[in-house]
Amino acid sequence: MNILLFGPPGAGKGTQSSLLVERKKMSHISTGDLFRSAIKNATPLGKEAKGYLDAGKLVPDAVTIGMVQEALKNLKGQSFILDGFPRNLSQADALETLLREHHLRLDRAVFLEVATDELVARLSGRRTCRSCGATYHVTGKPLKDGVHCDVCGSQEIYQRPDDQPGAIRTRLEVYEASTKPLKDYYEKTGQLRLVNGSGDLETIYMRIEKALEA
Repeated sequence: MNILLFGPPGAGKGTQSSLLVERKKMSHISTGDLFRSAIKNATPLGKEAKGYLDAGKLVPDAVTIGMVQEALKNLKGQSFILDGFPRNLSQADALETLLREHHLRLDRAVFLEVATDELVARLSGRRTCRSCGATYHVTGKPLKDGVHCDVCGSQEIYQRPDDQPGAIRTRLEVYEASTKPLKDYYEKTGQLRLVNGSGDLETIYMRIEKALEA
């Protein structure tokens, strides 16, 4: 089964994607991971993306779509979960084209619903490793030794400016406005499944599994 998992910032997409990948042996197609890998390896698309990011600009859809296309080429028959793509109707249309080209289909579009106040609390406690991009939470997923990144050992752990409460609420308002058309898009195709994203990790995971079967 091929899945799109989407939802507002802080909804837990990355965490639940990791559980699905581990337990169902799926391929995880995350645009964040694709960007980091492409930039680190200095691929043509990575260099192009880095140029936009270094200039403080949004990476154009064409570059993002190109990276997703490369990821789909490398699936080798493995089912996949999309995390962070598509983000708008243009990307959704492009995804459908890519899937047809590779003789693939999207089976479910699962949206994680979480109340705004809970999202603000989650995101304001988030911390990020400046070196490798690994994310933590002051209460939900603290550093094992309280100082070093569990992944790369760096001490450069910081709070992103956009994880400040005021900035978070603005991000959520923008996301709500931009994602409604995407929810409508997948509701019309019959692929949309709404899942309550509040609660402990296992409870949310079981809700997702149930939604995938529906």
